[in-house]
Amino acid sequence: MEFRRTKEVVEDELILLYVREIRKQQPRVGVRKLYVLLKEIMKANEIKMGRDKFFTLLRTHDLLVKPRRRRRVTTNSHHRYRKYPNLIKGYEPSGPEQTWVSDITYVTTKKGFVYVAFVTDRYSKKIMGYHVHPTLEARGPIHALSMALKSRRNPESRLIHHSDQGIQYCCDEYIKLLERNTIRVSMSSRGNPYENAVAERVNGIFKTEFYMDRCFKNIYQVKQVVKEMVAVYNNQRPHASCDYLTPEQAHHHSGVLKKRWRTYPSKSKTHVPQHIGVVANKALERIEQYSLIMAGNTDDCLQ
Repeated sequence: MEFRRTKEVVEDELILLYVREIRKQQPRVGVRKLYVLLKEIMKANEIKMGRDKFFTLLRTHDLLVKPRRRRRVTTNSHHRYRKYPNLIKGYEPSGPEQTWVSDITYVTTKKGFVYVAFVTDRYSKKIMGYHVHPTLEARGPIHALSMALKSRRNPESRLIHHSDQGIQYCCDEYIKLLERNTIRVSMSSRGNPYENAVAERVNGIFKTEFYMDRCFKNIYQVKQVVKEMVAVYNNQRPHASCDYLTPEQAHHHSGVLKKRWRTYPSKSKTHVPQHIGVVANKALERIEQYSLIMAGNTDDCLQ
């Protein structure tokens, strides 16, 4: 019994160590995604831990994500430019580069607000282009769109660009850039953010999971952090609406990607510890190795 208790304590410490390492790059990644990221590590170390126990472990150590405040409004739809109809309502893309969605979010610095424009592929959730700009003028979104166009794998694909009715997306220069690249224009109806839900979700991920809602020194620091965060988001963060693929992985797929948004009810039966007689010697060896973790030597354990 003492051996089993010690083994579980050490395994918990190992899991917490990896959680903290992942959170260094993805500070507010959710529990379900952490569980997916750690499945192979658990398997390699013969750790038996279900989702409910994993959730409880993180809650006990105050590692659950805390909610954030509501965001600042960045859309001004009171302007003279043409507003386009919604072309993606009820339409689900079957592959990448069929629909792009765009939006702007703000970031706080000691010198005031700066604004980050994103262009995201609606199918793969990959961020195709981004730009940090000191004002809300159209130059920021235009730079983000230009980056997305350079990242496009298939320039001949039939592509729809969807956004809100903000002046940045309705202005002549932005619309002409879309038209020159034979991209159809689609917009949400006024005051309805749910019609641009993917773009809103990307903004939320950067605010909640990557701590972009903190105060930065200046715009240059924001630019560097956004660059790093986009790389992590595209290449490391599993996406629940893409069958837990990363956006970069999903961007090379086609067809329906399974959405894993379903909530999982807690198991009512009592957890029964796994029999460890067969792996007792291996577990004892691991406990000896993991003693470094309990002693605080985490650097050695990560090598």
